[in-house]
Amino acid sequence: MGGRKLVAVVDDEPDILELVTINLTRAGFDVRGYSASGPFMESLKGGVPDLVVLDLMLPDTHGTEVCRMLRSSSETASIPIIMLTAMVDETDLVAGLEMGADDYVTKPFSPRELVARVNAVLRRTSARHGEEGPIRIGDSLVIDPRRFSARSAEGDADLTSTEFRLLLALASGAGRVFSRRKLLEILWEGEKYVTERTIDVHIAHLRRKLGSAGKLIENVRGVGYRLAEED
Repeated sequence: MGGRKLVAVVDDEPDILELVTINLTRAGFDVRGYSASGPFMESLKGGVPDLVVLDLMLPDTHGTEVCRMLRSSSETASIPIIMLTAMVDETDLVAGLEMGADDYVTKPFSPRELVARVNAVLRRTSARHGEEGPIRIGDSLVIDPRRFSARSAEGDADLTSTEFRLLLALASGAGRVFSRRKLLEILWEGEKYVTERTIDVHIAHLRRKLGSAGKLIENVRGVGYRLAEED
């Protein structure tokens, strides 16, 4: 396929599915469309896509549950996910992020915006391949950018691409305090639609997944977060 990225689009609205498929194809992607989660999940047996565009309100399984299933499997845990949602309630958006989505687009949206988001997420997640060797934080945590892995005393942590990039950003300046705004700039390149609350959600999940090493991520009251250099 000449290096073309494969994007899976899961949406039960025929017009939306067609709109997204046409525009992503025009943008140079190979696209596979699904009107329900069942056929999409079945398709993963034949190979995984480079990115998933996933509607929250599906007829058979809620989008957040699809996110959870993808993140619970080692074969699909690192696939970037962009949610499509007609919901504007922050609670709904946070729920999707908590299940492991990397980004979201609120309906109605412009095709140009969606293509830009897809390109941005793929660019951010692929940047990890150019990193150096393992980073050791005391005796508690080893971060390996090349393997896209983080290991604590409990073993390998099952991180999403966004969680790993957040951890890597903190590790790049261990001991340094990063404001929420700075972390937004690093991870989302200053995109205005992402709020500081998003950082808090991802930090909470990152701490939990790191087990005993989660305490190394310290909250600096009124400022942001830092990764302690040692226990």
